[in-house]
Amino acid sequence: MNVYDFQATALDGKPVDLAQYRGKVLLIVNTASKCGFTPQYQGLETLYRELHARGHGFEVLGFPCDQFGHQEPGTEAEIGAFCEQNYGVTFPMFAKVEVNGDGAHPLWKHLKGEAPGVLGTEAIKWNFTKFLIGPDGKVVHRYAPQTKPEDIADEIEQVLQQ
Repeated sequence: MNVYDFQATALDGKPVDLAQYRGKVLLIVNTASKCGFTPQYQGLETLYRELHARGHGFEVLGFPCDQFGHQEPGTEAEIGAFCEQNYGVTFPMFAKVEVNGDGAHPLWKHLKGEAPGVLGTEAIKWNFTKFLIGPDGKVVHRYAPQTKPEDIADEIEQVLQQ
């Protein structure tokens, strides 16, 4: 299995087959609007605009999550408006998901299994955990929430050049 085997729901409620991203390098992130890391939306958008515009096949996929300190309490419409108005987000955003526990979205169960965190734990520790996915749909790297998007730009470039 790889990420292209999953489906998700877009912010507008429409189903999205992740197979449409086949062959692209992805950065998949669990996001929140009221988190100390929320300003990372700006860095994610900058990465997206710079690398996506080059036509190299790069996408950022944002998955809002309200499992950490109730930091994403809004509806999908409110989340979309917040991201657009405050950070100019143009990368694809999805409906709110759970990333941990029995209700975790299947994609997130897969990501955690492919790239466990510190000491082999699979649980997502906080908002803005990032997974870099290669063009083959496999997880290349898992990044901690405190890792800023601009700090992984070189690694993304390396994967894009493979």
